Amino acid sequence: MILVDEPRWPGRGRLWSHLVSDVSYAELHAFAEMLGVPRRGFDRDHYDIPAARFPAAMWLGATVVAPRELAARLRAAGLRRPKHTV
Repeated sequence: MILVDEPRWPGRGRLWSHLVSDVSYAELHAFAEMLGVPRRGFDRDHYDIPAARFPAAMWLGATVVAPRELAARLRAAGLRRPKHTV
């Protein structure tokens, strides 16, 4: 399942969301491609997407979850890659 949190993370003059999959990185990359997010937006285990793409992510079927739930679902799926392990 594709998960996204609300755009609340500031950076480069915009707000950003995290886009993840709790199934596989392949599912995540395919969804990001449909969303028009470049591969360079991938950061270890998620994509950073600008607030402008948030409505399209929901329209394509992403489920909105709280940031803590997003991280918990990644860990439960074995897909979490913390900074210190990369």
